[in-house]
Amino acid sequence: MTQQGKVGFVSLGCPKNTVDSERIITQLRSEGYDLVPSYHDADVVIVNTCGFIDSAVQESLDAIGDALKENGKVLVTGCLGAREDEIRQVHPNVMAVTGPHAYETVVNQVHEVIPPKHDPFTSLVPPAGYKLTPRHYSYLKISEGCNHRCTFCIIPSMRGDLVSRPIGDVLNEAKRLVEAGTQELLVISQDTSAYGVDVKYRTGFWDGQPVKARMTEMCRELGKLGAWVRLHYVYPYPHVDEIIPLMADGLVLPYLDIPFQHASPRILKLMKRPAHSEKVLERIKRWREQVPELTLRSTFIVGFPGETEEDFQMLLDFLEEAQLDRVGCFQYSPVTGATANELPDPVPEHIKQERYDRFMQVQQRISAARLQLKVGKEMDVIIDEVVEEGAVGRTMGDAPEIDGQVFLDNQTHLKVGEIVRVVIEEADEYDLWAHPV
Repeated sequence: MTQQGKVGFVSLGCPKNTVDSERIITQLRSEGYDLVPSYHDADVVIVNTCGFIDSAVQESLDAIGDALKENGKVLVTGCLGAREDEIRQVHPNVMAVTGPHAYETVVNQVHEVIPPKHDPFTSLVPPAGYKLTPRHYSYLKISEGCNHRCTFCIIPSMRGDLVSRPIGDVLNEAKRLVEAGTQELLVISQDTSAYGVDVKYRTGFWDGQPVKARMTEMCRELGKLGAWVRLHYVYPYPHVDEIIPLMADGLVLPYLDIPFQHASPRILKLMKRPAHSEKVLERIKRWREQVPELTLRSTFIVGFPGETEEDFQMLLDFLEEAQLDRVGCFQYSPVTGATANELPDPVPEHIKQERYDRFMQVQQRISAARLQLKVGKEMDVIIDEVVEEGAVGRTMGDAPEIDGQVFLDNQTHLKVGEIVRVVIEEADEYDLWAHPV
């Protein structure tokens, strides 16, 4: 066997998987392995899989099959890896299978195929890590797993219960990223609001000072690093109210990604959601009074088993009242292993589609109206891309890849990662057009 040390890598799924991939790749590069873009040129291929919904499972199985066809030496890791029997039933020839965040095991499996050229780092988060995202923004994963048992979700069975990272580790990584050029930190986890619950908000040390492992204290310290701080997957627990003043003070972006999922109390109970919606509208109103520029993003499921027309109408009424800025919607589909599959009264597919269409019509109108309110205002925009027609960026109210964009025509002199003050000229249902001040 030639010791070229060439590794092919496929990373699928959510930003949390992206962070796992970055850590594995960083470790391998530190040991002298080369990352190659072709299966043919690789000595081994790693496929980091997603297993959240059935379509993601199929995509992962297809990616494994493609790698096996082109190379033959394939290591599988990630969320679908927690269901090894399912993988081996389709692809019995994979060399090894591991579950999510099994960094050391995956690296050791590569060692068995090709020994490392250099001594490995003792830590899987070395000073200068490899990034799969652009230089100017980075995902900062603060915990693994989840303590909730939502009936439509199988994440806990794949990633386990909540395990929070030590506060010092989180803040040290954030500082390294900012020093390496990160302008925007995207805080991610399965449940960002629950950070530190599993360790009873244990006090750690950062910059010589004691800091509690709690979302509020973490956000306050992150905000001092000088980069944009964006919060994702924030369940609306009462202590989320403490984050709003940090937004008013400019320490955290005025942006909350809260997965409400539904508005009918009966459906939320069937979903076993960890938070109730009774006072959500009241809290949203209070948040916007404190931070008028606050952007709220959420996701919802229509057609959940047992959902009646009355339940669905409650959801539409909630949209009208809440006036959320950014919304994603999914039609319920059974996920292998999810307890919701056993619930009675499944909603027929044609009704799911009809409700989805009605939902999106309402939300598109709301989104368009919310964006029209921005026309004529000055805003900061971070530049993601410069193309032949001009620059493309995002406001503080837009996360990369999931929210809208700001188009600055003819502004080809701008640089990726630059933060520019602009005036908004026009808007549609999703995007904005602007010119620099």
